[in-house]
Amino acid sequence: MQLSKSQYVRGLQCHKALWLYKHKREVITPTSPRQEFIFAGGHRIGKLAQELFPGGTEIEHDPKNFDGMIEKTRALIDQGANVIYEATFKSRNVFIMADILVRNGGAWDLYEVKASTGVKPQHKPDAAIQWYVIQDHLPLGKAHIVHVNNDYEFNGELDISQLLAIEDITDEVLELLPGLDQNLDSMSDMLSQNEPDIPIGPQCADPYECDFKAYCWRDVPSPSVFNLYRMDKHRKFELYHAGKISYADVCGEKLSKTQALQVDSALAGEAYIDREAIREFVDSAVYPINFLDFETFNSAIPKFPGQKPYRTAIPFQYSLHILHADGEIEHREFLADEHRDPRAEIAQKLAGDITAEGSIVAFSQSTEKSIIRRLATESAEHEQTLIAMNDRFIDLLTPFQQLMYYHPDFNGSFSIKSVLPALFPNDAALNYKGLDIQAGDMASMIYADLDRIDDESERQKVREALLEYCKLDTYAMVMIWQELRNTAGTSGLSP
Repeated sequence: MQLSKSQYVRGLQCHKALWLYKHKREVITPTSPRQEFIFAGGHRIGKLAQELFPGGTEIEHDPKNFDGMIEKTRALIDQGANVIYEATFKSRNVFIMADILVRNGGAWDLYEVKASTGVKPQHKPDAAIQWYVIQDHLPLGKAHIVHVNNDYEFNGELDISQLLAIEDITDEVLELLPGLDQNLDSMSDMLSQNEPDIPIGPQCADPYECDFKAYCWRDVPSPSVFNLYRMDKHRKFELYHAGKISYADVCGEKLSKTQALQVDSALAGEAYIDREAIREFVDSAVYPINFLDFETFNSAIPKFPGQKPYRTAIPFQYSLHILHADGEIEHREFLADEHRDPRAEIAQKLAGDITAEGSIVAFSQSTEKSIIRRLATESAEHEQTLIAMNDRFIDLLTPFQQLMYYHPDFNGSFSIKSVLPALFPNDAALNYKGLDIQAGDMASMIYADLDRIDDESERQKVREALLEYCKLDTYAMVMIWQELRNTAGTSGLSP
């Protein structure tokens, strides 16, 4: 049975995943919008990497005619081509497409492009299987990984030679070659048999999240040992394979304070509430209370001066709900123009929108405070106003993470996406699932590519979706705050 490069790498991670891909692909989890954005970003890095080796010819991908792709590659080589993008070969029943192949004297050098910031262990067998196939057709010299250099600082003009780094991994690839025949024979034998009986384990998410996880984990109950807060993943699998799967099963195990509270709360079917601690927390706020949430983007390809790949988070949006002492709720918001650097404008708008007095509330405040600190250093006009804001913060994560309030439906997570549906399970207005954008990472990816959308009406539709998402983040904080204030006088599991 023929294998592609990606299928070989899949088989290295888990034979069952490869078997399912070949024989039972209907149970695969469909590609999510987030994954599609990641793939698109990787594709753009691949295209930029080609500019490091100009003058090449690209073999157009044709899934209906792989033999034609191979023939075109051979024709280019015979015609004396020096650089080929997506060079295509088949040998020993393995089909591969090499990102970049460069003639170097009497041999050819292989360049595999990755959107990561360095060479990862899984990149080496990826390059090795390409070498294994190509060596039957061409003499090879060196194998390299091209990756993003996250120390590169954009100065207004993209320097691809600085954005991308090249690492020689020839020695590591050659060390892997002797084991490839055995790996392929093992996979071939496995694929000719029935579905392998391989239990779930760390391989389900290492090095990649498996797209057959839902199928393989279909009998794992929810909640289970895998929901236990910050328990080492190997310990979770150890318990699972020992038959200790549900919360009831782990009652006698050594657990952290948070894990023990998870179990006790779930088994009792009640929230744990420390009313006095919650009362002190909400009473610490000064009105008007500013509920603030930023959205930021960072990407492999920087856009604005001073930005580094994957390292510089650029704030492009915020939502602000202001709760006044009389109960009035006011909303203010900002979403930057996707075609220009948003930092100066967002600093100016924020300085005017947040009230001069009163507390500022964020959910996990470190993000908002760090953004404000960076904006202050970049905005001399508003520096003092912005710096002063950071002394006014209250973290809405505190009552949950410090176990003043624990609801069994948190399932070991204290993110706002877990807290909100647990406190308001039947409120459609507080349900992220009703939005076009449902998570911060998606908002970030979508905004980073927004300037690529030519259709103005489509861009406006996306902008409205971004505003609705961020608005819900801060409105949710207001509702959670008010619920905490109300709950401080209600009953629950006693501390």
